[in-house]
Order: sequence, then C-alpha cells, then structure tokens
Amino acid sequence: MKYLNYILILLGAIIAMYSKVGADQNQYVLIIGIIVLMIGVYRISRTIPSKNDKDEDANNEEK
Repeated sequence: MKYLNYILILLGAIIAMYSKVGADQNQYVLIIGIIVLMIGVYRISRTIPSKNDKDEDANNEEK
C-alpha cells in the first residue's frame, strides 16, 4: 500500500510535466497531474508522526 503513494507522486509529476511540454498547454491535464501529485504527498505525510507528539511523549515519560 505504501508503494501506491510513491506511484501516485510519480504519476502526478509525469502528467504535470507532460502537459507543459507542448506549445498547446492543456490546463486541465496540468490540474489533474497536480491533484494526483498532492494526493500522493498527502498520503505519505499522514504516515509521518508529528514532532510535537514525540516531545510530549518524552516529557510524560520523564515525569
């Protein structure tokens, strides 16, 4: 499942770059590429724990 996030990021980046290559830039394809890219980044960022949560846990253990 974590590889799906990386695939979404890669796919979104490729779609966004592809839409900007030609002289006739398709704005809708660019928007779709950016949306797919941001979904992948969001899904990865959900799995990274917050730094503040770690600090609070360390303070609770010391008390």
